[in-house]
Amino acid sequence: MQWADVFTRKQYADILLDSLKFCQKNKGLRVHAWCIMPNHVHFILSASSKPTLSDILRDLKKFSSSEIIKAIKANANESRQSWMLYIFKSAVSKTVAITIINLATG
Repeated sequence: MQWADVFTRKQYADILLDSLKFCQKNKGLRVHAWCIMPNHVHFILSASSKPTLSDILRDLKKFSSSEIIKAIKANANESRQSWMLYIFKSAVSKTVAITIINLATG
């Protein structure tokens, strides 16, 4: 599995940080610590009971990933555009295949 070093570009990391700030302000997310690495992130988070941390993270990941992909597609200066979009598409295909297998066997 290849990992795309998407967060080496400040523009894409800022999308994630803006999403975190939104969830803090509007959804009760508490951010205790965070670290953005070139190709992944680490968080120590908590949340009030409603919405749950799981709900907040689901929305955060869905929104952030779609916004980052939009930004990559719109960035004419992104030298790795085709490669990153290919990596993301491949990862989604593998996740869907694994989910289908789990549903069929589980």
